[in-house]
Amino acid sequence: MDCYIYAVEKSLDSYKFNLLQNKQVFINQLKSRNLATRTIDEGAIDENGGGSFSEYVAILSGNDDLLEKAKLDKKLAVLESERQAFHRNKGNAKGKLNERTSGIEKNNAFIGRFTRDWEYFNKVAPADAKTGLRPNPLKLDGVDSDNVEILGNRLAAINRNARTEDDYMKIGTLFDFRILVRTERTCEGDMQALQNKFMVEGLDGIKYTYNNGYIAKDPKLAVMNFINALERIPAMIEKREQENAELSKDIPVLQEIVAASWPKDAEIKRLNEELATLNRKIQLTIKPAGGHESGTEIKGEKATGESDDTPDLPRKARHVPSMEIAVPSNGLKKIS
Repeated sequence: MDCYIYAVEKSLDSYKFNLLQNKQVFINQLKSRNLATRTIDEGAIDENGGGSFSEYVAILSGNDDLLEKAKLDKKLAVLESERQAFHRNKGNAKGKLNERTSGIEKNNAFIGRFTRDWEYFNKVAPADAKTGLRPNPLKLDGVDSDNVEILGNRLAAINRNARTEDDYMKIGTLFDFRILVRTERTCEGDMQALQNKFMVEGLDGIKYTYNNGYIAKDPKLAVMNFINALERIPAMIEKREQENAELSKDIPVLQEIVAASWPKDAEIKRLNEELATLNRKIQLTIKPAGGHESGTEIKGEKATGESDDTPDLPRKARHVPSMEIAVPSNGLKKIS
């Protein structure tokens, strides 16, 4: 059953949906440590967007320095956010560059080991020019015959009875390569089964398999299993080279990003110096709490214009008016 949710544009529902979406975006950025992509812009004073709190305070105070300080703070906040994003991207690029470089080095190491085994294999068992077949002097431990049927039956018996407990067991040789078998546990539904896998070990310890290590039931195919495994070396070398080509595509760009420096450091330094100078200027213009405006006092004359010849009356007498009752001008006397 489909459920539809309707919201009218420029309504409370639309506002709620947008608010929830912004909250979810913020949470996702917080989890991924990608908050640099989220900026808060208070805007500038205009008829549509209004103004920021600091800009309003600066204008109402009548001090242009406060308004200039608000603008500098805003520019510095934007530049600091950009610098954090730049260094974060640079760190990510450095990690990717190290990952790709180590991957190429690892592939080159495997290619060198594969090449050594392949060159030795071509040296001791060159392919026939007409048939393309190679000699197959397989030697199994406990078997003196080189008959294909006998060797195939021996491999089949090992496949049935061998239990190596996830370890490698040597069962024969092919030139200077060791023939190994390993017992692995596999799950088939709710049941666990034991499977033997056969492989040939290279000169540097690399294990090569054919048919995922499973031995064929046919004796001729079983005996050819290890030759076929070594024949896969060129394909493995080609695969590693293709991986190196893919890894090398982004290396020049990543190296350029890692070597780059933040181009606006000088601008940030200049703005910080301007802000420090402006702060000192603002501090000098701010009056201390409870203070009065400074002025010069003329000697011999008080601020009210009174002469020093006036008797030094008590402070109360000078500031509090007289409490005497004036006598009426019509000559009437006050009744006691």
